[in-house]
Amino acid sequence: MLGFMGEFDLIETYFKRPPRHAVLGVGDDCALLSVKAGQQLAISSDMLVEGRHFLSTVNPQHLGHKALAVNLSDLAACGAQPKAFLLSLALPEVVPQWLSEFSKGLWALADLHQCDLIGGDTTRGPLNICITVLGEVPAQQALLRHGAQVGDDIYVSGHLGDARLALEVFRGSLNVSQAVFEAVRLRMEKPTPRVALGLALRGHAHSAVDVSDGLLGDLQHILKASGVGAEIDTQQVLSTMACAQSSGLSQDDLLRLTLAGGDDYELVFTAPENQRQAIADASLSSATPVTRIGKITTSPELRLLGNNGQAMLNSYASFDHFKTT
Repeated sequence: MLGFMGEFDLIETYFKRPPRHAVLGVGDDCALLSVKAGQQLAISSDMLVEGRHFLSTVNPQHLGHKALAVNLSDLAACGAQPKAFLLSLALPEVVPQWLSEFSKGLWALADLHQCDLIGGDTTRGPLNICITVLGEVPAQQALLRHGAQVGDDIYVSGHLGDARLALEVFRGSLNVSQAVFEAVRLRMEKPTPRVALGLALRGHAHSAVDVSDGLLGDLQHILKASGVGAEIDTQQVLSTMACAQSSGLSQDDLLRLTLAGGDDYELVFTAPENQRQAIADASLSSATPVTRIGKITTSPELRLLGNNGQAMLNSYASFDHFKTT
């Protein structure tokens, strides 16, 4: 028993709904999901641990949203359409109000993307949320990390640096106005998965990855997998930060937040020059801003360019769970 409520009562009360896409959803030993002819199944899994990925003070509705959003962001990076997800949840105790709010945030995002909860697990333990998400993508059309080509433009979606700024304010290492803090806190706690953009990029982008651990670190995954290098215009990267002008922070702080901050859940992707109009159209149709920030190069290195195209020292390290405290 988890408190006054049993495990299966908890599932029945907060996490069971009739499936829209699955043949069989919550309630059996396995779920059943059919994949359409010509489609491939895209699968990704992420874990959120209290104290590591989120603070104990987070709004539980926001946490429910974020738990699913970080997984949908992976599907977006592959150009996959969300279909279903599994939820494994460890709880120190059953608190009905917390569960009600958490599931409300989870269901709202799931409904937005018509994504079924089809199973998972619950247990007693330190608060830990693990979601595995499943999506569909036409065969040979998935956006992958190894497709970048020399001459490709490099783009990033949305806004960078806001989530990390919120974390640094929580830690007391940076200070901003209350208005700026509330805006960036929302970006940290309730990120927007760029699913519509990922779908619109199919057939136009050569490669993509979601920005979860920091722009430079995640872009390196593309460069390594593709055997290429890149030049990045740091002034264009700075322009993506929504609160850069109002934050009052130094340029060095802003560069650190946008280049290596992490927790953005935006997309960084590459596409050939002849697709610039198609990328602009994808941005418009998905209602997602995109910014061209650099170029894929032959030289296998990542070069940062400052004002007037001058090379900068790259001393910005992205997040790593086993290297970063």
